[in-house]
Amino acid sequence: MRRVHRTLMERFSYLAIYECKDCHAEDNLPRTHKLHLGKKARCPKCGTYRIVRLKEPDTIDKMHTGLLNLVERVAGGRLHHCRYCRIQFWDRRRLSSEVDADEAAKAAEAVEVEQPAETAAPAKDGSDA
Repeated sequence: MRRVHRTLMERFSYLAIYECKDCHAEDNLPRTHKLHLGKKARCPKCGTYRIVRLKEPDTIDKMHTGLLNLVERVAGGRLHHCRYCRIQFWDRRRLSSEVDADEAAKAAEAVEVEQPAETAAPAKDGSDA
């Protein structure tokens, strides 16, 4: 992988862009403020979706600091913990597992609505088959 020059607009979104020398596939490293966008809660340091919700602050693991963390707390966010970075942070969004479960339930409802229940009408020819 080699580093590729970024355009002015790409500099706002990515820390770096890398390109494979063989296949020319690009891979990018997003900026940390991009991790606060979307509908699923993510770790502000590593970006993983595998986080857990805490009921109260933990005295052992450190709290993530920064302006965006303060904004999330003031906006009514809940306390979360990343098991990989071992940090606590505030986020107003829902966990990835909750969002995925809701989307699966909505998809199941849509399938049920599209397939109406088949009702068997009695035969009118007088036979009891």
